[in-house]
Amino acid sequence: MHISAERIAQIEARRDEVQASMTRADLPPEEFVRLSKEYAEIEPVAKAAHEVRRLRQELKALEYMAGGDDAEADPLMREMAQEEMQLIKQQLPEAERALALQLLPRDAADARPAMLEIRAGTGGDEAALFAGDLFRMYQRYADAQGWKMEMISANAAEVGGFKEVVASVTGTGVFAKLKFESGVHRVQRVPVTESGGRIHTSAATVAVLPEPEEVDVQIADGDLKIDIYRASGAGGQHVNTTDSAVRITHLPSGIVVTQQDERSQHKNKAKAMQVLRARLYEAERDRAQSEQAGARKAMVGSGDRSERIRTYNFPQGRVTDHRINLTLHRLPEILEGPGLAEVIDALVAEDEAARLAQLDSAG
Repeated sequence: MHISAERIAQIEARRDEVQASMTRADLPPEEFVRLSKEYAEIEPVAKAAHEVRRLRQELKALEYMAGGDDAEADPLMREMAQEEMQLIKQQLPEAERALALQLLPRDAADARPAMLEIRAGTGGDEAALFAGDLFRMYQRYADAQGWKMEMISANAAEVGGFKEVVASVTGTGVFAKLKFESGVHRVQRVPVTESGGRIHTSAATVAVLPEPEEVDVQIADGDLKIDIYRASGAGGQHVNTTDSAVRITHLPSGIVVTQQDERSQHKNKAKAMQVLRARLYEAERDRAQSEQAGARKAMVGSGDRSERIRTYNFPQGRVTDHRINLTLHRLPEILEGPGLAEVIDALVAEDEAARLAQLDSAG
């Protein structure tokens, strides 16, 4: 993808303009915040643009030195110029690709925190144990990324693991990386309870929703039906002693969220509203994306939660991501968290390559 010199000049000029505006003495605070945000977005693009411009200028100068017709030109200088040219010709395509990646349209939700929901699917107890394995994998991955993961609600299974668990993940670029995890995760292994040594296949679904800010999702009080009831099930001594559990129904969409993990009714309501906002925001994103004709379906799949995206095969010690045909024989390392980075990085790279190819064909 060739980016014109005019486009590069525009990018660098806009960066300089924003930078100069931020130093104005009469700048209102809200305008400073807006400009700071724009500067943070444009600075890495301008840096990549500057590198492309620098390499192109160097190449032009070297071509002149290497190809001059002057009989008195130093042969040694020509030879050195030709060697330098080869080096620049290797660096320039990489710099141009880096700039093209910076110019790709960004998913507005990429910088958002995320709501992570894991539910045991087919497979009974074994599926619940697998849901627990996935939750721990994401916990460790989040730790390695320097993110914070807070459990919002959990429905633990008697054998261990979870029938359902919801957590909030905050940090830098959370949704940009975790969004590729939405879908059906399948496990193949011999359950602890299996005496015959037969391999069972179980599944868990993962949903990753970007968390909106309150201003992104307006919820009218009249659209909510809030029920308060006595909590039930495992949860400590406070369960069944107070009416602290909360069920919120969003009447226009029919979305229902229940929360009973906290002792305080107020805390349960706040957490339930957090989950509700994320689900409503995701529903609106889905609607907007489906309205765009020819909406991008990247090679990493649609993110449809009914889509089987990955298989964890214990007997063979392998993990296969079916969307990009990636198989890694390092299952323990991936479930421990750090190894998951390689899978997610490959998915991000594949998505970027697909979008670059789409831009090239469009251009």
